[in-house]
Amino acid sequence: MVTETLYRYTKVVSNFNAKSICILGRQPALGLAELESLYGSDHLEPLGTQAARLDVEAGDINFTRLGGTIKVAKILANLSTSNWAEIEKYLLKNIPPHLAHMPEGKFTLGISAYELGVKSETINKTNLKIKSLIKKTGRPVRVVPNKETALNSAQVLHNSLIKRGGWELLLIANKKDTILAQTMFIQDIEAYGARDQARPKRDARIGMLPPKLAQIIVNLAAGQMKQPDKTPGTWESDIKSSRPAHFLDPFCGTGVVLQEALLMGYSVLGTDLEPRMVEYSKANLDWLKTRYPHIMEYKVEAGDATAHKWAKDIDAVAAETYLGRPLSSLPEPDKLKEIVNDVNTILEKFLKNLAPQLKPGVPVCLAVPAWRSNGGQLTHLPLIDRISALGYNLVKFKAAKPTELIYFREGQTVARQLLVLVKR
Repeated sequence: MVTETLYRYTKVVSNFNAKSICILGRQPALGLAELESLYGSDHLEPLGTQAARLDVEAGDINFTRLGGTIKVAKILANLSTSNWAEIEKYLLKNIPPHLAHMPEGKFTLGISAYELGVKSETINKTNLKIKSLIKKTGRPVRVVPNKETALNSAQVLHNSLIKRGGWELLLIANKKDTILAQTMFIQDIEAYGARDQARPKRDARIGMLPPKLAQIIVNLAAGQMKQPDKTPGTWESDIKSSRPAHFLDPFCGTGVVLQEALLMGYSVLGTDLEPRMVEYSKANLDWLKTRYPHIMEYKVEAGDATAHKWAKDIDAVAAETYLGRPLSSLPEPDKLKEIVNDVNTILEKFLKNLAPQLKPGVPVCLAVPAWRSNGGQLTHLPLIDRISALGYNLVKFKAAKPTELIYFREGQTVARQLLVLVKR
């Protein structure tokens, strides 16, 4: 965590009592829904297309569980300008005096700009001016050059910008103003890779669920277990007993969702139709237990999601469901209709089987397929329009529309649509 900030030289001015900034991932709607689910809409304010403000202190945000947020920063100031020359003047005036209060040693600076219309070359020129000014004070200094207007996670991590002696300053457009913030936490891409690629059992043929997306799926369900007036910084679910909340994944595959739920402190039950996937999940969770000995209880068993009877203490359901056959391109309309109907039939049977086994109010987050054309148009499952008849209410977020909760990569035909439901 950063220990030195510019805060003592600035004053936050805002109608919304914002304390921190979240820089969102590649598909911002997912990050917004995740934050709203965990903190509530009253504590969240979208900022442009890439960020959100929270009235939660950066240090109170459980950043390691967030899949849709790349950076968390502490707000330092609201600058009443979006003109880069004036922003530069402010930085040149305020950075050097603060360094006099820091321990001696090399100082490393990085600057990231969001939606300010400034070019990376211009930011680099500002960096060099700041560097020259600091060097005149006798302090050794290094600036991180901008290839893009914003530094990526690897640049921030590899240059130690969130460690002692390093700063990443964020400048984010807010209409005619600019918010200045300092990064406190950054998504650790190497840690994600380690717990994904190092798992003993993986199977590319069934599709690879990214751990970050699994986190979002779990969080979208977990947030619905909290009281309506969600308290910032509080992560406990609204479970009456002292036991940890119990998550079910009825399509557990290789256990990625189960893994992420365990790392958040939940106990889990996973089932899968295919015995090989059950063995894969068991092996992967046993491996996780060797790395994190204090995770909660887990159980994996064979079961057909359309007919299986699960344990009675299910507090939430989180899963990537059956996505249908893999496709490299969108098939002809008749063939696509056949594929959609096949998947829809299976998932309707699953939801009908699940409903009577859940108590009213139990949340469900499912990643279901949506098929993308070359132009980006989506074909959705028909069951989405029948959610109420199947025994569930669709959760709607203020910060993101249900139709925006789509995860995909360019070139993919089968996208994942996230449905957030509550048992009626």
